[in-house]
Amino acid sequence: MAQQLRIATRNSGFIDPENIRDYIGVGGYEGLAKCLTEMTPEKVIEVVTISGLRGRGGGGFPTGVKWSFARRYDSDQKYIVCNADEGDPGAFMDRAVLEGDPHSVVEAMAIAGYAIGATIGTVYIRAEYPLAIQRLLKAIEDARAIGFLGKDLFGSGFDFDIELKYGAGAFVCGEETALIHSMEGKRGEPTVKPPFPAQSGYWGKPTVVNNVETFANIPAIIVKGAEWFNTIGTEKSKGTKVFALAGKIRNTGLIEVPMGTTLREVIYDIGGGIVGGKAFKAVQTGGPSGGALTYKDLDVAIDYDSLIQRGSMMGSGGMIVMDEDDCMVSIAKFFLDFTMDETCGKCTPCRIGSKRLYEILEKTTLGKATMEDMDTLKSLSNAIKDTALCGLGQTMPNPVLSTMRVFEDEYRAHVIDHKCPAGVCRSLLQFTIDYDKCVGCTMCARACPADAISGNKKEPHVIDQTKCIKCGACFEKCRFDAVLKQ
Repeated sequence: MAQQLRIATRNSGFIDPENIRDYIGVGGYEGLAKCLTEMTPEKVIEVVTISGLRGRGGGGFPTGVKWSFARRYDSDQKYIVCNADEGDPGAFMDRAVLEGDPHSVVEAMAIAGYAIGATIGTVYIRAEYPLAIQRLLKAIEDARAIGFLGKDLFGSGFDFDIELKYGAGAFVCGEETALIHSMEGKRGEPTVKPPFPAQSGYWGKPTVVNNVETFANIPAIIVKGAEWFNTIGTEKSKGTKVFALAGKIRNTGLIEVPMGTTLREVIYDIGGGIVGGKAFKAVQTGGPSGGALTYKDLDVAIDYDSLIQRGSMMGSGGMIVMDEDDCMVSIAKFFLDFTMDETCGKCTPCRIGSKRLYEILEKTTLGKATMEDMDTLKSLSNAIKDTALCGLGQTMPNPVLSTMRVFEDEYRAHVIDHKCPAGVCRSLLQFTIDYDKCVGCTMCARACPADAISGNKKEPHVIDQTKCIKCGACFEKCRFDAVLKQ
């Protein structure tokens, strides 16, 4: 754990998230006070820009630059929006921050409001996060009571308040224009940019959309200075990143490490290595929008640019580790199944293309695909990347393209040999019994739901392949390693 450095999660687990005095006791709201009493809005933006903070929601756009865009537009009203619509499978970074340190987000939104000239902030949060909602509402109420939200903050004449909008859990609403439409009561569908939200966003007004983790870094940057934050991380990726470690790894959960930490350090030092001593096979970074990285990439520094060069992406911070027992074709199909369900359907490449990709992957796992299908899979994936309307569709083919590139032999085995090397795709499996190892205990026969196994007690058994449904019950029950999975 010594390799971790906590900035966004600095207070989680150390303070009572429902007690504003705990937050004040560790320096809370000092950043807001400093901005309102010592700094101009332009200076605040300059500090955030110099710090090198980039959006932690997946896009990696420089935060200070985004704020400066919104600042330059004149409007009678501007908005700050916190994107807490965390939708990646296995990801819970934003949830942890909101449940453990809600005031850091409240404070940061007020700072951002002052910087761009906004007086209203909105947190768009998925309704499936009841505890996060409860603690955020409590934080907002307590901040108002003390005078950190509302009218004339710190006697500066600046007004700022925060409200909540609830999302129904649509993955596409993580995209900022779809999120804004959902906030306005419309269908959560993206629109072509430009104009960007910084020019015309919520209700057509200049709007800054940042995610929870991005905001959580802001108070620390203001208090400790841009130079301090700038010394952490790599040349183009400053600060730390929170990841949700999941999958076949010993230590699952949230970690926060400096940008530039290698995958090897994350998986083996912090994560404790692969469960059961199995061989590491791949890690999927960036959730369903990312790509698979292998042992060849273990010493790659984790930052925005390095991951993109390797065919993956940072994303919001999901990191799923896979071992030798995982089938990469099935993994690609799993992510396609998710994004196919989550597409809003507005653009044809995403709505129809995702379905066609999934169908080809389904054929592959059933052993019915051809090499022509593989060519179609690749060309269609590239076409979707180039023509889809928003980031969901543009990154949807990443798991397919990355696994096809890195695990081409596994795809060929499914198509040409009709075999699943990992033994995962049920249609391509065959269970047999080793005559020399079988002791005739009958455990496999009793476990078989299809009565496909026959034999006398204390004599070797056999499996009738015409009856076998390939459920694997015999393989799991055999205590003598006599059942073979091929």
